[in-house]
Amino acid sequence: MITMAENVNLKKKTNKSVGKNIRTIRHQRNWSQEEVANRLGISIPAFSKIETGVTDINLSRLEQIATIYEVSVVNLFALDAEETAPQTSHLTIAQKKISERETEIANLQRKVILLYEELRNRTTAALV
Repeated sequence: MITMAENVNLKKKTNKSVGKNIRTIRHQRNWSQEEVANRLGISIPAFSKIETGVTDINLSRLEQIATIYEVSVVNLFALDAEETAPQTSHLTIAQKKISERETEIANLQRKVILLYEELRNRTTAALV
C-alpha cells in the first residue's frame, strides 16, 4: 500500500517529468513560453510553473497542450519526449484533402469556361 508521503512524492515526480517533456517538445518546435501560454490562454508564469512541475496539471490542460503540440497525451508522459514527433491528425489530413479537391474543382471550372468560350466562338463563326 502506498503511503500518503509516497503518493505526494510520486505526484511531484510525475509533474516534473511531464513538465520536462512539455518543455522539450516546445524547444523542438522553437516556440517561446509566451507563444504556448497565449495559445493556452494563461500567463507566462503559469505556463512556466507547468514546465517546471511546480503546478499540478489536470487532464483538461494536458489535452490542450497535447492538441497544440499535435501529440497524444500519452506522449506528454513518455520518458522519451526527445523522440516525440508531431502526429498528423485526422483533421489535418482532411483539410489537406479538401484543399486538393478545391484546387481540382477550380481547374475543372477553368476548363469548362474555356470550352464554353471555344464553343461560343465556333457558333458565332458558323453564323457569320
